[in-house]
Amino acid sequence: MTYRATLDGELYRFADLRQVLARASPQRSGDELAGVAAADPVERIAARHALADVPLAAFLEDLPVPYETDEVTRLIVDTHDAAAFAPVAHMTVGQFRDWLLSHPADAEAIAALSPGLTPEMVAAVSKLMRNQDLIAAARKIRVRTAFRNTQGLPGRLGTRLQPNHPTDDPRGIAASLLDGLLLGVGDAVIGINPATDNIANGIVLLDMLEAVRTRYAIPTQSCVLTHVTNSIAMIERGAPVDLVFQSIAGTEAANTGFGVSLALLAEARDAALSLNRGTVGQDVMYFETGQGAALSANAHHGMDQQTAEVRAYAVARAFSPFLVNTVVGFIGPEYLYDGKQIIRAGLEDHFCGKLMGLPMGCDVCYTNHAEADQDDMDNLMMLLTVAGVNFLIAVPGGDDVMLSYQSLSYHDMLTLRSSFGVRAAPEFEAWLEGMELLDTRGRLRLNAPQALGRIIAPEG
Repeated sequence: MTYRATLDGELYRFADLRQVLARASPQRSGDELAGVAAADPVERIAARHALADVPLAAFLEDLPVPYETDEVTRLIVDTHDAAAFAPVAHMTVGQFRDWLLSHPADAEAIAALSPGLTPEMVAAVSKLMRNQDLIAAARKIRVRTAFRNTQGLPGRLGTRLQPNHPTDDPRGIAASLLDGLLLGVGDAVIGINPATDNIANGIVLLDMLEAVRTRYAIPTQSCVLTHVTNSIAMIERGAPVDLVFQSIAGTEAANTGFGVSLALLAEARDAALSLNRGTVGQDVMYFETGQGAALSANAHHGMDQQTAEVRAYAVARAFSPFLVNTVVGFIGPEYLYDGKQIIRAGLEDHFCGKLMGLPMGCDVCYTNHAEADQDDMDNLMMLLTVAGVNFLIAVPGGDDVMLSYQSLSYHDMLTLRSSFGVRAAPEFEAWLEGMELLDTRGRLRLNAPQALGRIIAPEG
């Protein structure tokens, strides 16, 4: 089906929904690299005019990747909840945008609708939104998950403590870990990206994290961000696996490039659930995504990178994850060129993930060859906090010495807590109080030698 729009007397034609979506996307280097972007700002606006008039129901028929050849498409189609979709089935994309920003579209209404939305519908409506719209709509949505603590509660901001080390030296990791804990970071997860991705090394790291967690009775969860097959093998060998991690994408071909399938992810989830290690819940999966992943694998099927990204959220949704985050600026300027594109993509990913029903977080980051700096990251972390992001990632000094990219620091998390009044998960906050790391007003004690002594040399 051809889609049309007339702008200033000129008729613009778009061959299918995939092309309308791509041309309507905000400017970004990845879409230009792929040759799917609008030729100029006028065509971009024309595509948005056309997209606004597309019925939401059209996305159930005009599929960007064929059902017969892609298991992600089959997942999207086969799990679509027609009853949940019914309240908005009569709407166009433009009408859906207006509804999302209206008072009747409250948290309960959006949560009930979420199973009825396909990723293409969600990507489409985001393309008609300004940044403030993405923030205002996402702020309404809360997605609660639980393992050893509860993430996603109102007024809370989770943090991932990322104590990476270029050689996986346990002493170096321990130093970064202690630094983060003393600054009140780590309730969402203590997650290590291993420098050496093998099973034996992963077990060493997991055992070290487990020893720290149990010694100090920290109500958090750990994760070694290794390939899902390694996690399954570590579980089989009796390793203390809390969360199973995997990078995912929005097409079968891209996931094949990651070495995963839907069946493998289901196997991993079952293996983690069999350990029954959670205390307040059993959400055991941790997924990471990022715009440009499918394009970098030449597995985007002509889609713009943001639409392909939201299809990854359909994969995540199928496995009831504890955490999902976009590593928004990690892939590089070939996909998100500068700070403006990174900020926009971060707000899009957060909004779209939340609308899909995911506990969405973000690694607010950039590579050293991107046209971005830490001021851009300051802006994005604050905008995401206002938007109600579930969690953010933090590394010592904002500089990951193993992955060689720039992220947020532990101290940035303190800035967000003091500026916006957000707090850690309640179970983790109680632990901080018990360790005397918080004062009577709930603020971090930056000079608390008694707390430091209790962590470094506890009684007994």
